[in-house]
Amino acid sequence: MKKESTARQLSGVKEIARRANVSIATVDRVIHNRKGVSETTRQKINEIIKEIGFQPNILASRLASKKTNRFAVLIPNAKETDYWAAPRKGVERAYNEIKQYGIQLELFLFDLNDKQSFEKQAKAILDGAFHGVVLAPSFVDEARKFTAVCESRKLPCVFINSDIPDAKGLAYIGPHLFRSGYLAGQLVRFGLKHGKVLVVNISKEIDAYHHLLRKEEGFRAYTNATNTESARIQIEKIDITNTTDRAVGEALRDCLKQHPDIAAFFVTNSRVRSVAKYLRKQSAAHHILVGYDLIAENVGYLKDGTIDFLIGQKPEEQGYAGITTLFQHVIVGGPVTKEQYMPIDIITSENVEFYKN
Repeated sequence: MKKESTARQLSGVKEIARRANVSIATVDRVIHNRKGVSETTRQKINEIIKEIGFQPNILASRLASKKTNRFAVLIPNAKETDYWAAPRKGVERAYNEIKQYGIQLELFLFDLNDKQSFEKQAKAILDGAFHGVVLAPSFVDEARKFTAVCESRKLPCVFINSDIPDAKGLAYIGPHLFRSGYLAGQLVRFGLKHGKVLVVNISKEIDAYHHLLRKEEGFRAYTNATNTESARIQIEKIDITNTTDRAVGEALRDCLKQHPDIAAFFVTNSRVRSVAKYLRKQSAAHHILVGYDLIAENVGYLKDGTIDFLIGQKPEEQGYAGITTLFQHVIVGGPVTKEQYMPIDIITSENVEFYKN
């Protein structure tokens, strides 16, 4: 079987060399991204490779070289929210598919409520000998410093879940944050033609969590674009930096005393469960409630009608695509798509059981 595979591989290389009118050695240099080939010839060979659907026998060459590449994954732990269990599952699924190519994987988990834990894990990666990083840049300033060092060392970084403005990462894999918020505005508008909406940001580091603010921007953009004299939605906002359920409940209670006419809530992350918990305890008239992510508590509140819509962001697929993108770049040496947007899915109590994260 190995001899047949090698023969097919050699036959493909010969065909490429014949069509490009170059030597087999030149084709080999292009396949393995080595120097010594003009840009014109390299482009011509790559076009032929794409045309005939040729795929180098990466496994054979990797096994022969016995070279090891190490990938680091820098994501939050799942202590406070089980949302981050899904990207980790995707990472591990991808790793099981590619580990035979001489890949080693190491997880670096940080606390979402502690930027110092992010910095500590980022330093551990920089102190190690890694060939690529998948990271969730939860703390913008700290993540920007980390990726700047990675860039200076030519260490490719793939961002998942949220990106870093102006950072030069290898790729971003996740939702289109602005459009995600824009969609949330549309969902609220379906149930509320006139009245007040409360935008709720829940995070210890509001300013650092730019992805929450980008969603809020999208929400405001849709609301402002669709407001008319007869159908006007007014937006109020609250930033809650103590993320315990009790603290969230107290902040909401105080806010609703000032604005008792709030008719809808938009929560910009998976902590929508805390708002749902408070609203259900009040046993008040139903409010429209929109938030993010299929964590277990959120699904429970969705099924009992406390949450009206959840917006899914395919977190498991983000983790999977993060690793495979690194593999494509580091091992295969092929091009990668700079922005890989996940579907923005609308999940209700009627379709939640059919949805895969």
